[in-house]
Amino acid sequence: MKKSYEPLNMLMNGRYAILYQKLNGEEQQEVLERMTELIDEEREYADKGNYSHLCNILTTIALDVVLQCHGRTPDEAFELISTHMWAALKPEGMQKLARLPFFMWLAKKLVPLGFKYGSGKGWRYTWHLDTDGPDEFHFECNECLYKYEFGKRGLLERFGPMFCHSDIINYGNLPYTEFIRTQTLCQGGDLCDFCFIRHR
Repeated sequence: MKKSYEPLNMLMNGRYAILYQKLNGEEQQEVLERMTELIDEEREYADKGNYSHLCNILTTIALDVVLQCHGRTPDEAFELISTHMWAALKPEGMQKLARLPFFMWLAKKLVPLGFKYGSGKGWRYTWHLDTDGPDEFHFECNECLYKYEFGKRGLLERFGPMFCHSDIINYGNLPYTEFIRTQTLCQGGDLCDFCFIRHR
């Protein structure tokens, strides 16, 4: 589906298409209306690199409001949102790549490139490609759009760690590869650390 900063398009390109389709017509309309408002509020960050991130961030915020307005408790809303968000992840692709003997070399090429084109305003990273050994790959995220967007709306404690957990799902069970994390920005850390150790 073509990518555009339009509510329904963002819903279908994000992680909540199935949850959205389970809502009744009134709830669906209210989600789209709230997303329209959020897109307008965040035009400064709605660049090409941030598209996938904002598909999930803005939809999370809109769904949370609408679900609670229609009788769900905050815990019930979180349960629906987190369950569908995590279920939409596809860690199998990275797990398949990790079986390759040259995975670490490949990760050092692809991950910085992916982050370069998949991150817009509001992101900053520190890479260590020149100092990492052949069996180690680590980097830090020093500025995070999720922390900014959820923090400005008082939602950081609810939804920041939910998205941080996505990294554990995606990287926590890689063959022959240990993923180490000690802190994240959304959970009160000074940075988000990513460390991959390859075991031969």
